[in-house]
Amino acid sequence: MPWNDDDGKNKPPSDRGPWGKPPGQKPGGDGPKNNWGSGNRGGPGNIPPELDDLFKKGKDSLKSVLPQGGGIAAWLLPVAVLAVGWVYASVYQVQPDERGLVLRLGAYQRTVSPGLHFAAWPIETMELLPVAAENQTSIGDSGDEGLMLTGDENMVDIRFKVLWKISDPQNFLFNVQEPESIVRAVSESAMREIVGRTPASEALTTGKAAIQDQVTEIAQRTLDKYKAGIKITGLALEGVEPPAPVLDAFEDVQRAKQDQQKSINDAESYSNQKLRNAEGDAAQIVEDAKGYKAQIVAEAKGEAQRFESVYTEYSKAKDVTRERLFLETMENVIGKSNRIIMDPNKGGQGVVPYLALPALQNAAPAGSNQ
Repeated sequence: MPWNDDDGKNKPPSDRGPWGKPPGQKPGGDGPKNNWGSGNRGGPGNIPPELDDLFKKGKDSLKSVLPQGGGIAAWLLPVAVLAVGWVYASVYQVQPDERGLVLRLGAYQRTVSPGLHFAAWPIETMELLPVAAENQTSIGDSGDEGLMLTGDENMVDIRFKVLWKISDPQNFLFNVQEPESIVRAVSESAMREIVGRTPASEALTTGKAAIQDQVTEIAQRTLDKYKAGIKITGLALEGVEPPAPVLDAFEDVQRAKQDQQKSINDAESYSNQKLRNAEGDAAQIVEDAKGYKAQIVAEAKGEAQRFESVYTEYSKAKDVTRERLFLETMENVIGKSNRIIMDPNKGGQGVVPYLALPALQNAAPAGSNQ
């Protein structure tokens, strides 16, 4: 046994250890004692009474567990306990949403899938990474972190969230020390780049979707270049607003731009209306001209045919046709002129000194209707 039961009490004084009495000391005498006795205090190599009691208690506890009599059987139980502890420390449970990386003396060996796996501790260890968990990083929620300069030299306050997860466990474990910080830095840098190329009015209204897509693409490309083993699964703009101190002035500018755009739209609408009216009038004039042309051509053709028919009749009977033409012409000329016929035989005096010819002319049409 490694310990005896008499603690050196049955040995000669010269063979006693540091916990016995020194050589030459009589029982109960006042000779030299150890550092914690009433005698000489000092000298290296002496153990305080508290440690002495601790060793004795440990020895007694082990003696009560081990079988009496010594031999190999006395060591089987502690060896078995150590073996069970070693096996327990070497078996790892990988959950379904995790991946395990086996390291041998700190160097990467392999990546294991979910289930039970063995890694010989302490030579091998296993790092468990939650590859299915989706992490969230918020940017712009505190202080002036979200203040950014737009393409038209205005300031906007942007708040957005980045969703990401582990895509390559090996690169994530060995190339990234603080994943939250690197995702924040890369995303914020990409956002400032895109916002710096975008006008403020577009960033506040219709350009949000395009900004999200461009920032996601640039941030992912940067993370892949760093071999960070991180995949961005989503980016959401939670708010794009002007800074609070200039919010009122910015709203005034936006209202003025809206009024300007409204005036432009009204002018374009008026212009389009006038243009359509002018085009309609022009089309009507063209159609009228085409109709007038067709009418004149038809009349000319009719006159030509009439002339040809008259000429044909004239060639058959020239005297009769000439007289007829004369009579028709005189009828046409005299029928359109005002006439006053006076009979010099009545009244005996010829033309009276005054004759209200205009009154007679106006009365003549009225009398003809009766």
